Amino acid sequence: MKRCLKQGIVVSIGLVIGSLLIFKLIEYRVLVSKDRLSTAQIIKNIGSQTIGTRQNSQQALTDQYQKLLKTDQYSKTNPYVKVNPYGTSPLSALVLFTTDDMTKVTVEVVGKTNKTSIKGSTEQTYTKRHAISVLGLYANYRNQVRLTITDKAGHKTAQMLTIKTAALPKAIAAMSLKVKTADKTKMAIGDSSLTFLVRSTQYPVGVDADGEIRWYSTNYVQHIFKVLRNGRLLYLTKPNNADLVYNDLVETDFMGRVYREYQFSPETRNNESANNRIETTIIHHDAIELPNHNLLLTVSDGSAKYIEDTMVELSRKTGKVVKVIDLKRLLPAKLYQNYDATKRSDGKLDWFHQNAIDYDSSDNSIVISSRNQDLVMKLDYQTAKIKWIFSSKPVNQWPIKMRKLLLKPADSQTTFTGGQHAATIWTTGKANRKKLVLFNNNIAVSNGDQKTSGKYSEGVSYLIDEQERTIKKTWSYGKSLGKTYFSNVIGSTRQLVNGNYLIDFGYNNSGRTSHIVEVNPQTNQEVYNLTFTKFTQTGYAYRAERFALYNQNYQFKL
Repeated sequence: MKRCLKQGIVVSIGLVIGSLLIFKLIEYRVLVSKDRLSTAQIIKNIGSQTIGTRQNSQQALTDQYQKLLKTDQYSKTNPYVKVNPYGTSPLSALVLFTTDDMTKVTVEVVGKTNKTSIKGSTEQTYTKRHAISVLGLYANYRNQVRLTITDKAGHKTAQMLTIKTAALPKAIAAMSLKVKTADKTKMAIGDSSLTFLVRSTQYPVGVDADGEIRWYSTNYVQHIFKVLRNGRLLYLTKPNNADLVYNDLVETDFMGRVYREYQFSPETRNNESANNRIETTIIHHDAIELPNHNLLLTVSDGSAKYIEDTMVELSRKTGKVVKVIDLKRLLPAKLYQNYDATKRSDGKLDWFHQNAIDYDSSDNSIVISSRNQDLVMKLDYQTAKIKWIFSSKPVNQWPIKMRKLLLKPADSQTTFTGGQHAATIWTTGKANRKKLVLFNNNIAVSNGDQKTSGKYSEGVSYLIDEQERTIKKTWSYGKSLGKTYFSNVIGSTRQLVNGNYLIDFGYNNSGRTSHIVEVNPQTNQEVYNLTFTKFTQTGYAYRAERFALYNQNYQFKL
């Protein structure tokens, strides 16, 4: 009897404990479900779709230009010229004319000084009807434009045009762009390259070696401004400059003609009613084109608790999300559950703050940058498994199974980054050896180097041995500039075609100044130094890019 009673008590206690464990397990799953959304919920929250608003509004203009060209009433000596043909690119022009013979046309916008002319080949095939894109005009100026017309026998004729442009908008004209250094013989400017100031908000601009604005868009742009493999532009904008959020991703060109546009419509968030909805800019920092031509985007996935820690692959054709990578599923839970290094006014936890993606075609992987974890890591894109991690977080604070993924500094000169931006990966021609280029803000957010934090920022290049998992700093520039060029947020380092590096110290002087420098890594001498001031609030240079206006992969066609 006593044995039965004891057994009953044991069973009862077991049932209670089991019930509590089951309850806790259910409770845990609910918490995980709330904090880590399902793929289906993320896709719903992103709400992406293709729209035709801009293309449709421009179609009448394209039809008009096509009709004018087909009339054959315009010749090389009496062409049709339309400045700002699509209404958003005031320093561009469309030139229409016909020739008696099959010819090709190249264009040159004559520069005011040495090596500031913009030259480009606008046609890839011979034709009698010519729709010529003229890019890189000066504002409020009678531009001299030279057209060189070549027939199949190689005979060339030249035709000069004068194209008058309007003044810059007040907000752009008020900006100060001062060039301290410009060694044009050593800069990577080619025939048509400009330095583009990709701003955190408002008008993007492209400037020449003299600091003269030679391109801008009347559409406000935030963070994302890329040249795609087809030579077109990809940028993040909004339906109207007065709108609050940037949720329109547009594929366009330097003429302003739109070819695709994607809209992101966030769903009502959890406890928010439809009448009290908080609008969110979904794409926040970066986008790249994948080998299949789809787009990989850094997004906020609609979580009520976390922000800026997810990537989605967007179908270029349909605008729908076809893949989701939630970084909370890849890294230790304590990184986001216990995060308190930064605070947001909306109460959300920006534990990761992904600010860059780059693709490594040698092994189908991506390299991503986390500002708030002071971390760079590489993922196998197909499986989303981590290949390596570059982080100053002590080894013993990582799970045992992840410690083998950590890159080890190869020498004492190789320091860890803090709050870094714009990480890109490059092949070296040697198996398992890659070059990592980034902008080290050198601000210790949750890890980073506390000893040097806040003293300087720098452009950096590393050599990574992916087999041995070692990393070695091979070049840097910025330490000697000290606190004057220290940028606690934003910034970029880009490797240029001639091997130089273009560095954007984007947030200097408490966000009132951006310094853009081009450096020869062999001598660490500046060959270009541009100081950007007198911009509107938050209108500093988020990144600096060097893009060619005339790209061999692109030809404007009506």
